[in-house]
Amino acid sequence: MKKILFFIASGFFLTSCEDVLKEAPKAVAVETFYNTAAEVETAVNAAYQELRATNGISGQLGAQVEAYTDYSYGRGSYQVLSDFQGLNSTNIPRTDEGWRLFYLSIRNANLVIQNAPKGTRISQADIAKYVAEAKFLRAYNYFWLVRNWGGVPIRTEATLTEPNVKRSTADEVYNLIIADLKEAENNLPDKGAQIGRATKWAAKAALAEVYFTRNQYAEARDKADEIIKSGQFSLVPVAVAADFDKVFGATVVTSPEEIFYLKMTRQNNQGMYLAMFAHHPGTRLHGAGGFFAHYTDSQTNPVYKNWDNNDLRKSYNWVNWNIGLGANSMLCKKFSDALAPSGTGAGNDFPIYRYSDVLLMYAEAACRAGNAPTPAAMEALNQVHRRAYGKPATTPSSVDFKLADYTAATFNDLVLQERGYETQYEGKRWLDLKRLGTPKLRQIIKAATGKDVADKHLLWPIPVGELNFNTALDPSKDQNPGY
Repeated sequence: MKKILFFIASGFFLTSCEDVLKEAPKAVAVETFYNTAAEVETAVNAAYQELRATNGISGQLGAQVEAYTDYSYGRGSYQVLSDFQGLNSTNIPRTDEGWRLFYLSIRNANLVIQNAPKGTRISQADIAKYVAEAKFLRAYNYFWLVRNWGGVPIRTEATLTEPNVKRSTADEVYNLIIADLKEAENNLPDKGAQIGRATKWAAKAALAEVYFTRNQYAEARDKADEIIKSGQFSLVPVAVAADFDKVFGATVVTSPEEIFYLKMTRQNNQGMYLAMFAHHPGTRLHGAGGFFAHYTDSQTNPVYKNWDNNDLRKSYNWVNWNIGLGANSMLCKKFSDALAPSGTGAGNDFPIYRYSDVLLMYAEAACRAGNAPTPAAMEALNQVHRRAYGKPATTPSSVDFKLADYTAATFNDLVLQERGYETQYEGKRWLDLKRLGTPKLRQIIKAATGKDVADKHLLWPIPVGELNFNTALDPSKDQNPGY
């Protein structure tokens, strides 16, 4: 069992054996609270809480985007999402809840940014550190918002008490994200005081992904390269498929490839809820059973069928289980916790940035920036690929791809395929496809599922509550197409 460091809103701390971040308070909203480093730290913790919420990206919202992938299908109320025709009345409230959680986390971050500099018993160094951490969290929330809703209202510390805020353009949102992440990069420490806190490496990884998403490939390449050349991270070695438990297992406290994860523990409402959506009670891979809301088919899904059986990720990630849809149905078991005490209590941490993710971002960005694969890009790709086959990551092997065999286009497709294998069930695939543009996204989804992606499916609807109560928005102009 992972031991977690608890934070409570009063500012007093109950500590256990391991220094791992856990955010207990729902929110810290009292402006007079921000006077000491301990108080400000507790306020920062509140901004993490909504990211870890059961209906957030490591739970229900993550389940939403996992139904949009080329490697799996939604089932039950998530089945309609795999038709790629937009949201129905069942799924719109789920994205509405995601909107609420993102803006609540942003509000809590804004309170820190506004009030920490006014603290009476806190050093300037601590102020800079905690404001930077709050800005990292604010940026990450806006990053999810802008990719899924497009331009959104920008709420900062300057507009904390203003309910009516106009919808900004996507470019304006990205400008704020990049500015926040640059400040975080400059003022966050190399290593957090507790495992799970944002560091400068988390900020660099987020900047790399933002640049990657914006097609600023030279900047993405260079930022990812800073992480690679730091020597701070490495891939966890594996010899057999089960060794991936050292990366994704429920009792892992941290690993050499962790850059930034949402930390979970086996406790009701403190664990990873997304794991519940993958499992079936009969497999006994989740202590609370499972919703089996996603599945694939070993014979009809081309991503699974064409995946090399010697790739250890394939057998680690998927298990054959008949869920009433035939003998070929498969369930994702990447995040398994047979001892989870409840649906919201799986102990598996939720990866946001892993070293393998950075290596693959670097490989593709380097190729796209120079319009040709480079030896360094190929080596970054091969490190992830070698580990997937149980080989030492940094030693040339028989499974290596060869630089001479690839053009820029075929190399980029190869990296995209590898990213698809590597990041399954981490909420990344749909956003990865979206950044490539609608024609490429539609091509990949059509090839895997036979479905055409509707324009309506590309952005989620602005919540009706936001349109009704934010008078700076015009429902006839500011709602996303199709809703």
